[in-house]
Amino acid sequence: MGLFSINKTWARDIVKKFTHRFVPSWYIFAFDVLVVFGSYFIAYALRVNFNLAQLEVSNISAHAVIITYIYSISFIVFRSYSGIIRHTGFTDTLKILQANGAAFVIILLISLGFRFTNSAFAKEISFGVLAIHFLLAYFVMMGARIVVKTTYHVIAGSYKRDNKTVLIYGAGASGLLTLNALFQDIYISYNVAAFIDENHGKIGKTLERINILSPKQALNPEYIRRFDVDQLIISIQNITKDKQRTIVEEALELNLEVKIVPAIDKWINGQLSSEQIRKVNIEELLQREPIKMDSSNVSRYIYGKSVLITGAAGSIGSGLVRQVLTYRPAKLILLDQAESAIYDLQTEINNSDELVSVSHLAEYIIANVKDKFRINQIFERYKPDIVFHAAAYKHVPLMENNPYEALLVNVFGTRTLADLAVKHRVEKFVMISTDKAVNPTNVMGASKRIAEIYTQSLNDGITQFITTRFGNVLGSNGSVVPLFRKQIENGGPVTVTHKEITRFFMTIPEACSLVLEAGAMGKGGEIFVFDMGHPVKIYDLARKMIKLSGLEIDKDIEIKEIGLRSGEKLYEELLNNQENTLPTYHPKILKAKVRTYKKEFIETSFDDLAHLIIDANVFELVAKMKQIVPEYVSNNSIYDVLDKQRVSK
Repeated sequence: MGLFSINKTWARDIVKKFTHRFVPSWYIFAFDVLVVFGSYFIAYALRVNFNLAQLEVSNISAHAVIITYIYSISFIVFRSYSGIIRHTGFTDTLKILQANGAAFVIILLISLGFRFTNSAFAKEISFGVLAIHFLLAYFVMMGARIVVKTTYHVIAGSYKRDNKTVLIYGAGASGLLTLNALFQDIYISYNVAAFIDENHGKIGKTLERINILSPKQALNPEYIRRFDVDQLIISIQNITKDKQRTIVEEALELNLEVKIVPAIDKWINGQLSSEQIRKVNIEELLQREPIKMDSSNVSRYIYGKSVLITGAAGSIGSGLVRQVLTYRPAKLILLDQAESAIYDLQTEINNSDELVSVSHLAEYIIANVKDKFRINQIFERYKPDIVFHAAAYKHVPLMENNPYEALLVNVFGTRTLADLAVKHRVEKFVMISTDKAVNPTNVMGASKRIAEIYTQSLNDGITQFITTRFGNVLGSNGSVVPLFRKQIENGGPVTVTHKEITRFFMTIPEACSLVLEAGAMGKGGEIFVFDMGHPVKIYDLARKMIKLSGLEIDKDIEIKEIGLRSGEKLYEELLNNQENTLPTYHPKILKAKVRTYKKEFIETSFDDLAHLIIDANVFELVAKMKQIVPEYVSNNSIYDVLDKQRVSK
């Protein structure tokens, strides 16, 4: 028993040491070359029945060198040495066969050519020896690989620490490779209960002696309980987002852990291992099919222009930076007040394979949009043709407690930029707004609506002012998804403000693409709203994230309702009751028909706000905001009293 324990410990230590270490490719290449060289002598010995007296070592050595050289070139061309030995599979077998076969055919052709010239040297090379050599070299190379692979997996398999019963969704080539990858896992013993496929021609058949079932047969509570299935692995290449979402949600309802096989171009050295089969993340369930964009429209108005992006280190700002750079502007000015964030973005761009070639176009500026003198210097120096204004305070509860700052940045910062854009004859000014500006219930949303109103009022000159509205973006700073993920990692509880609260979600790249497209199509004065898809209930989002983490709600982790935050509302809207939309040439972009304001009213209102800012009386500030935006009705806020006073009047 003691000896067995020592051997098991020794095996475990060996596997741990070499699990993430691989034999360098040139070692394998050198081994194959030696096999080719040595097997030629053995082939000759076999040909003469090991009658060594008939062997002429000097001639055989010369032949062996030439043949080895030709085989070596073939190995390099076919890269037959590039596979990972412990994962040797059909692809490696085929590569080695192709490399050896090509070399064998070339040597035969050369030998025949020399024979026609009556070369004595060529006549000394026996076709029989070449054939024996080809077979011998191939089987030694493959045999060595199989021995190493088998030995590794025997040792590794001696201490697999877990057992899992899985279903593989997809009974095609990818599904078969997934099966092989699971069997080669050194830590977990996988039992594949069945393949699932929707192809009626496959259902009822077997693949590697494993049954192929329809989704209806396998994805039901009775089957899952009967075979004690733990996990579903989606192994379909080029699966649509809608299809993936349907499969995942069906599996989650059955309390299965869901994983997905990555796209084949993401496989390491063209090989799939179980470690690459990853968990599905919540972003994938919220994503829609990629939006088709006509990049020529965007390219026409960005290429060769000087472009300024404010809030460039933020979620949307940095997304715009990445996309704008690909259109090769003459200069891209990245402006943000957050030093560390702008430094991180600079480092990312300078080290990005996709963007490093255009990184010299970027200019990084630390500045605050509230500082009119500094912003004017930047306009004078860089003379931007296009401005994307993404800088803003956006966190609802924080701005509810700090209306002074919300107004100073979101309203007066926007006014500063807009006025300077007019002064410096900027071609286009694209403002990033929010769905919270529609029927606002909080200071943040109201401040963004006032900023919209101001920029629209300036649209009667050279500068075209365009506004874009959209909802929450996945992965943005402070969004609910990273918050939930962190709470789950910490063991919970996961906190939601209300069970009925819903939000719209969009990916950062999708939102930025639509902003660029809207900027291209805008002629000035428009407020564009984006098709945000269906609203998502935040409580359901929390449940799915917990299940995707392989945890059970209430058993492993709790969902706790903590009540609406100050200024928060249950439902977001993209239009208010007095607004409707008109279509554009892009199906995901609509043009809002909004109420217009007289210029005199706007000027007077902003003068009043400017005076109130000096006094810093927050109730007076918010009261003025409600006067400018009549649909602004506070919710769960200390400013509710102002609405009651307004009603009583």
